Amino acid sequence: MPRTISREMAEDIVRDALRGFATEAEIAALGEDEPLRSTLELDSIDFLTFVERLSDACRRVEESDYPRLSTIHSSVDFLTEDR
Repeated sequence: MPRTISREMAEDIVRDALRGFATEAEIAALGEDEPLRSTLELDSIDFLTFVERLSDACRRVEESDYPRLSTIHSSVDFLTEDR
C-alpha cells in the first residue's frame, strides 16, 4: 500500500530537494507558485538532480511527470496525490 504524506511534509521534501541551488533564505522565501526553473535559474542538469532527490525522498518521478514539477505548489500536488 502506498505511503501517504501530508502537504506540509511534501513541501518540506520539495524545499529540501532545492537545497544547493539557492541560499536557505531564497528557498524559504520562494513562493508556492513561482516557476522553479526560471526563478532559481535551474539548468537541465539541476532540474534532473531536483527530480532525483524527490524520487529518492518520496516517490518515483517519470519523465512524463516533469511538467508537473514546475512550482512548489504543483510539486506538492504531485507528491501528495493518490497513486
